[in-house]
Amino acid sequence: MAPDGGPTRANRKHPGIEVRHRKGCRSRAGRRCSCDPTYRAEVVTGSGTNRDRRYKTFPTLAAAKGWRTDVLAAIRAGTLAPNTGVTLRQAADELVEGMATGAVRARSGRPYKPATVRSYRRAFRLRILPAFGTRRLGDLRRRDVQALIDRMAADGLDGSTIRNAIDPLRVVFRRAITREFVTVNPMVALDIPSGTGTRDRIASPDEAATLLAALPEGDRAVWATAMYAGLRRGELRALRWEDVDLAGGVIRVQRGWDAKEGPIEGKTKAARRTVPIAGRLRDHLLQRKLSTGREDGALVFGVTVADPFEPSNLRRRALTAWRTAKLDPITLHECRHTFASLGIAAGLNAKALSEYLGHASVTITFDRYGHLFPGSEHEAAGQLDAYLLRSEGDWRGTQSPSGPDSTGFNRNAGEAATSVIEPDSAP
Repeated sequence: MAPDGGPTRANRKHPGIEVRHRKGCRSRAGRRCSCDPTYRAEVVTGSGTNRDRRYKTFPTLAAAKGWRTDVLAAIRAGTLAPNTGVTLRQAADELVEGMATGAVRARSGRPYKPATVRSYRRAFRLRILPAFGTRRLGDLRRRDVQALIDRMAADGLDGSTIRNAIDPLRVVFRRAITREFVTVNPMVALDIPSGTGTRDRIASPDEAATLLAALPEGDRAVWATAMYAGLRRGELRALRWEDVDLAGGVIRVQRGWDAKEGPIEGKTKAARRTVPIAGRLRDHLLQRKLSTGREDGALVFGVTVADPFEPSNLRRRALTAWRTAKLDPITLHECRHTFASLGIAAGLNAKALSEYLGHASVTITFDRYGHLFPGSEHEAAGQLDAYLLRSEGDWRGTQSPSGPDSTGFNRNAGEAATSVIEPDSAP
């Protein structure tokens, strides 16, 4: 600024740009500049409560002019989001509160599960807000988020843990983009370490039976239902006898159980499903029914008719039993993996298995268990060879004595093809 408070010469030549001189600069006394000044560019739009002021300081006049030109062009094009001044802490609080009340929903349109709300709140509190809580949404850049990811990796966090910690921030900016609070999403193209890739524990059919036999009699049914029907832990806790049709041979999975909220709707629409009861599982469930004598409205595996089992207690009893029997322990979730493995080995197709597991789509099933489905190169080659040999035999058996007709094709080719295809296409 000039000594009289008015604009400097550079201001008059370049509206919206202020020349900022150093303290000891002779220009403050009206003489020629003796420093290396900086240049603050400013763009103001609107007035009153709708006034939007943006400014940024640059080391050169050219850089300041360029930034101001770009901002004005973005305003004219309607691609510049309002400079709302909303901080990440404010956005996080609004998101979590909306998730808890149901005002904010997942992309599927369903409410967030209480466990998800708690995990988001925890991630914000422990990881995100300490780093960015006071930052405005529009000021956060990809390099800032990447620096946080790098710090978490340096602290020894696994890739999946880092991804879970960052996911709430993705939701914040997805909402901010759609509401035009920001125009640049700093959550794209981030370099997140991959997970450790540890192999899931899967029990063989014989091992599954041995593990169940070693358990206390009162706990066998719940582990068997996880092993032979693939129910999730929350679904096991919420299962009622009215959902178990022993005569019809099916379990109707209707709900889950949240540690804080109690009975809740399934994880997705697909979570409400019907699962077949295998013979071995039926024996365990029937024994449970006879030993407890509970009615339809009672919990199948609850410590009482209305109180679910406590996972930590169930796990502790199982570990004690398996340690005594010198068996490798397994978790309830690994029992679910075992069910998927047994189903694939038994010949279930991916679509049916996806429905029984309660996956939202068959893609999830393939992504999770695709490596277990038959289909190696050697097996595929063997299947093709067997098919060709079978086809050639069927073809020779249907050849007409007169051989090919004048067109060069066998008159019975259609019948031969049908005889080959029909056995493979039968259900």
